[in-house]
Amino acid sequence: MKINWKLAVNFLSVSALSASIAVGVYVYLNRNESQQVKGEFNQTGYHPVGLTVAAENTDFTLAAERSIHAVVHIKSIAKPNQREHNYFDPFEFFFGGQSPYYQKQPKVGFGSGVIISTDGYIVTNNHVIEGADEIEVTTNDEQVYTAKLIGRDEATDIALLKIEGENFPLIPFGDSEALKVGEWVLAVGNPFNLTSTVTAGIVSAKGRGSLFSGYNNRSRSQTQERIESYIQTDAAVNPGNSGGALVNTQGELVGINTAIYSETGNYIGYSFAIPINIVKKVVSDIKQYGIVQRALLGVSIIELPVLKEEDPDKYKQVKAKDGLYVAGFSSKSSAEKAGIKIGDVIVAINDRKIHNFQELRAQISLYNPGDIVNVQIQRGDELKSYKVELKNDQGTTEAITGKRVADVLGASLSDITLESPVLGIKNGVKVTDLKNGKLRQAGVREGFIILVVNDENIKSAKQLENMVESIMKNAPEEKGLFIKGLYPNGRVTYYAINLDD
Repeated sequence: MKINWKLAVNFLSVSALSASIAVGVYVYLNRNESQQVKGEFNQTGYHPVGLTVAAENTDFTLAAERSIHAVVHIKSIAKPNQREHNYFDPFEFFFGGQSPYYQKQPKVGFGSGVIISTDGYIVTNNHVIEGADEIEVTTNDEQVYTAKLIGRDEATDIALLKIEGENFPLIPFGDSEALKVGEWVLAVGNPFNLTSTVTAGIVSAKGRGSLFSGYNNRSRSQTQERIESYIQTDAAVNPGNSGGALVNTQGELVGINTAIYSETGNYIGYSFAIPINIVKKVVSDIKQYGIVQRALLGVSIIELPVLKEEDPDKYKQVKAKDGLYVAGFSSKSSAEKAGIKIGDVIVAINDRKIHNFQELRAQISLYNPGDIVNVQIQRGDELKSYKVELKNDQGTTEAITGKRVADVLGASLSDITLESPVLGIKNGVKVTDLKNGKLRQAGVREGFIILVVNDENIKSAKQLENMVESIMKNAPEEKGLFIKGLYPNGRVTYYAINLDD
């Protein structure tokens, strides 16, 4: 076969010329693009990411397999409140029974929980089990257990339960501080009672706050309010997911799903989880002490945008562009003792920058009374650091054990010292700020005035607190309170309260 050398040479020449042109065009365009980026934004050496960059592996099967067996279904049952004994029931009078008209059905709620130890400790949301008289747990293999409430914390919306058994599957703790915005996560729970449901999404934001207290932040004291520093994701979460697991792609527990932002009650694109670093501290305290050991700086603060709005003259004196303005101190303030002054701006705790009130509370919530933290402040043009020993709300560093009377009863108690011409009383104790606790569970409403407890006239809140503490401490066979009192309208009412958990 004869080779046409002339044709072959022409073909090679055209090929070489085409390749040279292609390379030249690529070099020219790439250089022009780099120069344009550098000229406009001074981003020397920056090259836009090409479409050939490999996407992150999105196979979630391993994470789902590691977590799904440790997420449980929780059923909470609240029995009807005890009836008030201030009305005449003709059915009961004539026939010796209770009128069907007055019978109430128990309230049943559903949610999720996460097994965190092989011996059956379970973490969930406080609102999942709040007010429950019975808690039923169903594991992924459809075993049913009666759970005991070990303790709960309203400030973080966390509760710790215990079921009897061993060798339970668990989800290991991860590190919520290490989570990055854009990172893949899975939500595992029981939405709409559909058990063992897994959804995927990314971390949309971190440190979200003011979901429940509104967005109009004012000056605040660090001794009250919820601790809100949520992980925001776009993983689908619906009613029933509360208390369930948020896990990373390694199958580690990084949060407890707790809320959604919705006007309908169903998922519309945003969900929120409590960071596991906060959860770990809360459940450890509950297990060891019965209540959370809350550490405080002892400061009242104002966020800088609020200061600018409320006191422009004072804001002009602040040199810091970000942080929290120190407006005052509580009594026995550890921050004041360490040298921090009114007018200082807190900018960081242990080198972690602080932008708002919720971030400050979240950071301090990771520590116990007695721990020492490094508080960085800006005073004028100077940056200073102070070692602050955190205290509890009693101004000490000692661990608080057991439950306090106010927590058990779930209310504040105030003395009635002036005689009322309408009610005809001189002494008593008024129930205010009613929250979930023994009083509410018994049916007591705000404004109720306690007059007699266990046949003893009550003249002060301190007297009642001592009585309750004595009953709880001495642990009689029946930890009961029989209360007589009246409401502001003069209606006399009786309640029986069982203090035994």
